[in-house]
Amino acid sequence: MAFLETETTSYVMKADEQGTLLHLYYGEKTGNDDLSPLIFAVSRGHMTNPAEMGMIDRSYSFDSLPQELATFDNGDTRSAGIIVRFSDGTRTGRLFFDSFRIEKGKYSIPGLPASYDERSDAETLTVTLKDVRGLRVEIRYGVFEKADVIARSMRVFNDSAEPFTIEKAASLQLDLCRSDYELMTFRGRWARECMAERRSVGHGTTAIGSKRGGSSLQYNPSAILCKPSTTETAGNAIGTAFLYSGSFLFELEQDPADEYRMILGIHPEVFSWRLQPGESFDTPEAIMTFSSSGFSGISHRFHDFINRSVIRGPWRDKRKPVLINNWEGTYFDFNAEKLTAMARVAAEAGVDLFVMDDGWFGKRDDDRSGLGDWFVNEKKLGCSASELGERIRNAGTAFGIWFEPEAVSPDSDLYRNHPEWAIAVPGRAPSLDRFEDLLDMGRTDVQDYLIERITEVIRETGAVYLKWDLNRMTTDRYSAVLSAETQGEFDHRYILGVYRVLEAVRTAFPELLIEGCSSGGGRFDAGMLYYTPQIWTSDDTDPIERLTIQNGASFIYPVRCMGAHVSASPNHQSGRQTPMYTRAVVAMSGTYGYELDVTKLSEEAKEEMRRDIGIFRKLYNTLEWGDLYRLLPPTDENATVWEMASKDKKQAVVNVVFHAPHTMRPLTRFYVEGLDDEKQYRVTLADPTMTTKLDRRCRTTFGGAVFYGRSLRTMGLFAPVSKIPEEYEAYQIVIEEV
Repeated sequence: MAFLETETTSYVMKADEQGTLLHLYYGEKTGNDDLSPLIFAVSRGHMTNPAEMGMIDRSYSFDSLPQELATFDNGDTRSAGIIVRFSDGTRTGRLFFDSFRIEKGKYSIPGLPASYDERSDAETLTVTLKDVRGLRVEIRYGVFEKADVIARSMRVFNDSAEPFTIEKAASLQLDLCRSDYELMTFRGRWARECMAERRSVGHGTTAIGSKRGGSSLQYNPSAILCKPSTTETAGNAIGTAFLYSGSFLFELEQDPADEYRMILGIHPEVFSWRLQPGESFDTPEAIMTFSSSGFSGISHRFHDFINRSVIRGPWRDKRKPVLINNWEGTYFDFNAEKLTAMARVAAEAGVDLFVMDDGWFGKRDDDRSGLGDWFVNEKKLGCSASELGERIRNAGTAFGIWFEPEAVSPDSDLYRNHPEWAIAVPGRAPSLDRFEDLLDMGRTDVQDYLIERITEVIRETGAVYLKWDLNRMTTDRYSAVLSAETQGEFDHRYILGVYRVLEAVRTAFPELLIEGCSSGGGRFDAGMLYYTPQIWTSDDTDPIERLTIQNGASFIYPVRCMGAHVSASPNHQSGRQTPMYTRAVVAMSGTYGYELDVTKLSEEAKEEMRRDIGIFRKLYNTLEWGDLYRLLPPTDENATVWEMASKDKKQAVVNVVFHAPHTMRPLTRFYVEGLDDEKQYRVTLADPTMTTKLDRRCRTTFGGAVFYGRSLRTMGLFAPVSKIPEEYEAYQIVIEEV
């Protein structure tokens, strides 16, 4: 019997007398009881029995046993966690428990992102399973006691004399006893990423995934399994997330006997791996946590864990800069003079960093050409790369730059010189998206070229920030450097190549802040956060639509990782007009920045910009590091209400964004979480100039009224009421210990 214990959870497994590694329990912490009597072996009729059992026990069948790792074609008709095709073409497997070892610290995975032991409290359990045909599997469990998180991955070995092919290798399998469950997943599309969707779970298989080559435009590689009674702050839930940026598959199967199996790993339809004798293969890592305090409990555990044990480097702990990106301000129409003018105005308002987006390189005046030619277009800019960086710094901000390293335009010097580097099936014209193809990132020569060009441009410009973008999915999978037997390795080798380039750039410039992007949130995953401590959440910058996008992402990912900007009004995607302060409040529920031409702002708007940046800096620690509570979701009739409560319970910031004006708008009540019941707190508005807009009945409350934490939790507050309600107005409430 093996008990993996964190501060509040237990994970229990056991190797039975037949050598099957059984999963017994995962959830709220238990006593160290023998839980195996809770697993009932019952003959359900027409279930095959392992050959080792013969006719001894007709109730013993893999089809009914909860297992740590299920193989294929051995009588278990549920989804398998691992499938191997042996040299003779057969795929039947039977894994026997062999041994285990426990080590201090957390395992790592060469070439792949993996959580790390920041608090020196983690241990690794490695369980070895063997098949009689030379398949050996090590299941690795990284147990983070104080974080209440368990990480899991596999290493698959070929101990036989013949090569075999891995056709499926899940990073996580979790078999659960019968219960009523609901499933929350995060669906989407371009400009509508991470829409939280909660559904009941019926018999059969519920599956989400990606075969796009990227992780998360249509479905995020994460999920939450919960009870029907689970709410934001109460009830049981299990959360899981994949530290991987490529194609994935999440399966939740309820079998006819009402047992559940959860599987998460690389999508098998775009994956196979040829393993030669003596070789091994590592699966990416999955992480999981259990909460008995609802969705906020899942979020708090994952947020803290990702912040401390996934994100690396100085930007894990440093304050992120307030930045401005020129994309929606200029698109492709810019030169050094225009960019410098924008940087100067932004600096006067308090912006720290100016980012030059697409259009600075090669022949690039629209999206039809130039990708791959990562050389500064001095004719277009009117100066050299080093001169541009110097001009921006002299204007008062640091300098950052945009790349789309994985893509190549057919109309580019790179494509003309190296057509073999672009992805294409021999004899077939490749599919294009935005007039671009992808480079074969699995090739080391492609990786080396990108490392050389990216590092050279960063050196020339003195950039302190890199935005790494990707604007198309993978199609026409083929690599000239892979054999026919190994073409199934294409997708995974591609992602390994992306990770290698990112790691090389990080190593060359340890202080560099890298922001991930993939047409917005097309690759928003915990694996990318291992390399890029923030990710552009969506190309949709409309603040009202962003409420839903950022709300969904917040279930798994920390607020301080979600790229969010104040853009122009009317918004370029939706045409919606919103107050500048509303745009600022929504962006403050993220990394906070700007995405507009500030030289066109009125003096009044520039003054508000200065004021908003000042508010963000003052409240930064609570906004970026506090515990998040989704007090009212974007589906509420009246308003979205988010709260961030500081870890020391001394301050909470509540962001209220009204969805639309109503005649006689109903009062919106919310209940404040995360404070000390016995302490007193003063309630004010972050922007005191907003107090004059309030109905006189509200001025007392938000002008400095004092309440006990218990009252704020049990009685709550009514959201501010304006004298004359405006469309999409927003308020930011500060609650501070007296």
